[in-house]
Amino acid sequence: MVTSAFVCTPDVASLVCGGEFIMYAIIETGGKQYRVRKDDVFNVEKLDAKVGDKVVFDKVYAVNDGEIRIGTPFVKGYKVVAEVLEQGKDKKIIIFKYKAKKDYRKKNGHRQPYPKIKILEIGDGAVSESATTEEVPVNKETASSVDAKVRVSMSMKKDELLSIAKEANIKVSSKATKQEIIDAINGTN
Repeated sequence: MVTSAFVCTPDVASLVCGGEFIMYAIIETGGKQYRVRKDDVFNVEKLDAKVGDKVVFDKVYAVNDGEIRIGTPFVKGYKVVAEVLEQGKDKKIIIFKYKAKKDYRKKNGHRQPYPKIKILEIGDGAVSESATTEEVPVNKETASSVDAKVRVSMSMKKDELLSIAKEANIKVSSKATKQEIIDAINGTN
């Protein structure tokens, strides 16, 4: 839940916020909500993006662009575009497991990865073309195999992988391992 001690609304913008109203949005990423404005720089939970990549957040809960729009659960048409500035790691935390009188001690460390992002744009569907990826037309024969390449991962159940292979007309033994099925779907046999 995002809370704020003070919200800069248009009627008090000239008195408190330096004379101009600044648009903001509330977005979700990594299971957390963030109140963001243009040119904000902050750390978020791990994203699969490289430094310099543009990331589009489409889970926008609320937008204030002169009037407050609250989504149910998301505001339709609004997107937030950000650029990944760096991929870093947080400070190390120590996990120490211990059981009294049992000679059991385990010490482990963890450094949470995070990307530092900069908000480039908050828009109502008019997100710049450089930030979004264009769909490339694909012929119908390869569409199912391309779609399968996008959807498969090791976290999927074996039955799901077998059904994807069947949809793509790929013959795979039901006794094959998950990795063998994924390789067959991706064509890296």
